[in-house]
Amino acid sequence: MRHLERNTTHRRRVIDRFPDIRAAGKALPTEDRSQGFLQEVTPRPVTPPVIKKFLNTTRPEPGKIRVFYGKADDPDVASALIHGLRTKGSTPGGLVINPKPKTLYQQKWQQLQEAVYFSSKNAPLERSHDQSAGLPKGLDTERTTFGVKSVQFINAGEIVNPTKTVEQVEKEAEEGHQLYIKSHNAYFVGERVDRKYNWSRIGKDHRFGVPTPNYSDGRKAAGSLQWLAGLIDGKLVSKQCDDFRERTQPQIGKVHDPIADTMNVPENHTFGILFRTDGFGVGDLLNSPLTADYTSDPDKWWSLVTAVRQDLKKANFNKFSALLQTFSRYDKSGQGFIDKKDLHNVCLQFNLDLNTPVLESLVEFCEDSKDGQINFMEFTNVLNWKKEIPAELVEQIRAKAAATGDTEVSLEALGEPRKLEHPKPVDVASGPKATRILPQPKTAVHHAVTSSPLIQGVVGGPSTANVRTYGIPTVRTDLTAPQIKRIGDWTNYGDQSTAYGLLYPTRSSLKGVYEEHYLASRTREEIAQIFRSADVTIHDELFEEAWKLASMRHPKGEVCVESFRNALKEIQAY
Repeated sequence: MRHLERNTTHRRRVIDRFPDIRAAGKALPTEDRSQGFLQEVTPRPVTPPVIKKFLNTTRPEPGKIRVFYGKADDPDVASALIHGLRTKGSTPGGLVINPKPKTLYQQKWQQLQEAVYFSSKNAPLERSHDQSAGLPKGLDTERTTFGVKSVQFINAGEIVNPTKTVEQVEKEAEEGHQLYIKSHNAYFVGERVDRKYNWSRIGKDHRFGVPTPNYSDGRKAAGSLQWLAGLIDGKLVSKQCDDFRERTQPQIGKVHDPIADTMNVPENHTFGILFRTDGFGVGDLLNSPLTADYTSDPDKWWSLVTAVRQDLKKANFNKFSALLQTFSRYDKSGQGFIDKKDLHNVCLQFNLDLNTPVLESLVEFCEDSKDGQINFMEFTNVLNWKKEIPAELVEQIRAKAAATGDTEVSLEALGEPRKLEHPKPVDVASGPKATRILPQPKTAVHHAVTSSPLIQGVVGGPSTANVRTYGIPTVRTDLTAPQIKRIGDWTNYGDQSTAYGLLYPTRSSLKGVYEEHYLASRTREEIAQIFRSADVTIHDELFEEAWKLASMRHPKGEVCVESFRNALKEIQAY
């Protein structure tokens, strides 16, 4: 028996309470089919002229002029009516600029016609204008001159520079000056304005200040042209004043920095943060490199170390001190190096489930001299996802291994490792205790994946698991999307749709239901109401079993529509 059954019992029942009244609407014969509605009716019915004149007012045909239905029956006079006057064509510009040559007969005939004009008599062509006809008779035109003879009074030079002394000029200027002050408020340059004050103690002609010495013999210009560096000794200035002037006044060719002395940095220091480029460019996007070539050499090692640390962290492996002590047992020379074979044996002894290619890459990273010897201290620091191992603990483990001389150590005898203290900062060039520590990245880097394939956003879509990936992945998986996202927040939290989802949207997205609605946690009543609204009949026992299975898969026991649907599908499959 199927557990999912379509609910067919809740059908709508219609009761006609007024059987005597005819139902509204248009009754169609039962023999009609959809084929008759889809076929075009030919010939098309013609609209009567009485109705067409009203349609031409509201919905005229394309290319037709809208005509008011009141004027539809009037005669069409406007189409044949022409406004204005019909003008004749003027003389073309070519005939005006380059007229046709006239014959001798035409020229003589034109001169005879123009001889009656007054202008032709007084000023004929090719002759000067004779004005003697308007002059009085008997006037001698050769000697008679018209106009008034101007008398020469004074020239411009005397006006600009009159032949007067300075005293005469000042005396003439003082005459009537008081009247000009009263009428035009015109004062001389430097003259004090008379504001009717009481100047009984000081005369009105008194001038305040010290007069500026002025010499007309050019002694000041001569002094500026002579170089006095060797004749006059330099002026001594205190160092404090000179430093203050150098700090506060801008200098040519230097940046004005008043607080340069207070900054304990060299002169060529540049402030700011230097961003390290990731090494990718336009060429990587155009050439479409393989997946293995996405990261360069340094980034490739960091990705490998991050993946190994993440796997050890998930497995809750924390016996790094015991692992280092076991490595020291295989160190015969006490130099901190072991061979690859012993390293593989120790990893198998501690059940470090690492793939052979991954282990070989880590060994290659820690093998500095390329002679088959690996620094096990550095290898342990690479695997340690908690913190770096202090150099003091390394010396204690080495000393204990040299005293016992054992080569095999059991995990039960080592016991739980003690809590490691925070290491002190070690100088790289201080001696044999200096170790190279790999910093731990903030987040684990995984392959790019979006959340839309997790809920089967595209039903029946092609699988992209084995398809080559182009470009650089930009979807982030290390950030948790907030519950309420701000309008100005453009951060990609990995919950955005892909290009395939935009081109081929799902059926639910077309109805306004997106993936966050499927993945949101809901109560038992909401889940039951959603499935009942979808006409899905679920028995109480089946609902409880599916709810229990879906809640067990979440750490907090929360259930969403997608997890409940998957649990229900698994129960139905069994």
